[in-house]
Amino acid sequence: MLSRRLFAASAAGAAAAAGASAVLAGEAKAQTALHDATVVGDTVGDPFKDTAGPSLHILVKLLSTITLVIAPLLIP
Repeated sequence: MLSRRLFAASAAGAAAAAGASAVLAGEAKAQTALHDATVVGDTVGDPFKDTAGPSLHILVKLLSTITLVIAPLLIP
């Protein structure tokens, strides 16, 4: 499940970055395949970014807290 979250967050970031760079470069003109791909990337990427990112943040905080609580018990 963690690998799926990492993949979703990474893929969402890549899709958003690719779309933004194509739009900024002026290459994504309407009615082209590149424009269609950037629209699909944004449509699919935004929900992934909005859901996978916060869940990973909570997981990292939880693991950090558990580590800080248990570490003193394991170190003699």
